[in-house]
Amino acid sequence: MGEVTWTAVTVDPLVVAWHEDKVAHAHMGAVVTFCGVVRDHDGGLGVRALHYEGHPHAADMLAQIADDVARRYGGVRLAVSHRVGDLVVGDVALVASVSSAHRKLAFEVCDVLVDEVKKRLPVWKEQFFVDGSSQWVGAL
Repeated sequence: MGEVTWTAVTVDPLVVAWHEDKVAHAHMGAVVTFCGVVRDHDGGLGVRALHYEGHPHAADMLAQIADDVARRYGGVRLAVSHRVGDLVVGDVALVASVSSAHRKLAFEVCDVLVDEVKKRLPVWKEQFFVDGSSQWVGAL
């Protein structure tokens, strides 16, 4: 079984290096990190900002998701956080860091972790477009 070193759903800016430090260990030769960054377009429309709204139990659910992934893989350490609140283009919305002895496992687990977060975490986003319109996008 792997080890979960950190999970959070927060309004605070996410620090990528901090997540990587949380999974670092002398036994681990690989650290893979995914950063979900707010981009300036979606579906052909220009995006100026996002608002993420999380379920009141989203933090507990993120911890469960991370634990479920860690139980599936031995020899890994993982840290994952999702931001809520108001974000602008360039802000980091999701960080997932995974360490393992070798890179292939770290890449695989990071991919699985991000997929599970996107499938299961009850966080919804409202996109604000440059034309003044907005749209809610459900994560579930």
